[in-house]
Order: sequence, then structure tokens, then C-alpha cells
Amino acid sequence: MDTSKNMTIQDSFGSVSKVYDSQRRKLIPCFEELYTSAIPLLKSDSVTPRILDIGAGTGLFSSYLLERFPKANITLIDLSEEMLKVARERFKGYDFEYIVDDYTAHPFEEKFDFVISALSIHHLTAKLKFSLFEKIYSILLSGGVFLNADQVLSPSAELEYQYATRWRHHVEQSGLSAEDIQATFARILYDDPSTLAEHELWLKEAGFPVVDIVFKHYHFATIYAKKGA
Repeated sequence: MDTSKNMTIQDSFGSVSKVYDSQRRKLIPCFEELYTSAIPLLKSDSVTPRILDIGAGTGLFSSYLLERFPKANITLIDLSEEMLKVARERFKGYDFEYIVDDYTAHPFEEKFDFVISALSIHHLTAKLKFSLFEKIYSILLSGGVFLNADQVLSPSAELEYQYATRWRHHVEQSGLSAEDIQATFARILYDDPSTLAEHELWLKEAGFPVVDIVFKHYHFATIYAKKGA
């Protein structure tokens, strides 16, 4: 990922680390469905599955996985130390691993039962998304699952405009302060979403035989990809 862009994203999200979780619920009209719809589909023969959360931020997505697998071993990676500080506090008492690094470049040395990500990968270019999907496939155990709850691009410019307009209206009516709303809209500059069709194509080209869209609401979607046994 471009280093200068990394630093800008890191600063932008680090500055809202303490209020990130509460803002998610106000900024995402389908918050619960986006984060939780695919979790009941996850199965593991182990009571201590290994989970990697990329772009983990405050550990919000990981917290839902922990409800499903209370004895899971979780690794959280994010560019922002400030965000991971919140995650460390959230998971105080758990022996989880925290990595401050760019997950597109980090050399992961172990394999995982599940790789998860929420509202992070849409910041990557198309080339980096495909490269990341190949990496995720390589570090998943046989039968492992990748879950991506993210923002996607409509293949229709007209629909994309309507989605964006409705979302902006939702944010403006969310109860957030004018300053927070302005900062939210400013962070859109770091977005580079891709269509669901592109996600499906890249995931299958990366090796995943099973790819499905578990949930979709306008430009938010949860994508499920399973590695073959």
C-alpha cells in the first residue's frame, strides 16, 4: 500500500479510536446484520480456533467472533497503534496477539482457521485486493473461511449515486456532531471500493471454490469465502 496514504489513514482513524465503536452504529444503517450475519455459518472442530482479524481497529469484529468461539486464539493487525490500544483494553485478560503493521505486506508465519475483516479492505486498490486475497488463501487452513464485512461499489453509476445520497442523509440525521459528520465525509477520500462481481472473481482466482454474498444492504456487504478441504 502507498506509504503516504497509509500514514494518512493511520492518523485519520487513530484520531477517532476512542469513539470508533459508538460511531459505527450511527454511521452504518445495517450495522448488526453487516457484522453478525455470517458468524453462525462458521464451524470449527477446535474449541480454540485461530482467528486473524486484518484491519482490526478496536477489535469490534473480533468481539463478535469471541462470542461464537469463547476460547479462540485471536491475532489482530492494524496500522494504528491507537486503535489497537482500544482493542487491548477490550480484550484485557485474553492472551491475544497485536501487530501494528500493514497487513498487505506483513509476513504471516502461521495458518488460521478464520480470517476476518470489517470496513478496511475497501481502502485498497484493485491490485492490492487481489494480492491480499491470494495471501489470505495461503494462510488459511484447509476448510478455513474468510469473512469480509465491507463497503462495495455498485456496477451502476445511478444506483451508486442513490446509495451514497441515502447514506449521507443517514449520517446527517445520525445525531453526530457537525464536526464528526465532516470528518466522516472527509474519510471517504481514502475509499477505493470494488464491485461484488470483482470481489467474487478475485476470490475465485485466488483459489476459493466457495464464494457467496451472505448479506447486502446498498453499498454494504458481507462476503463469505471458504477454502477447499
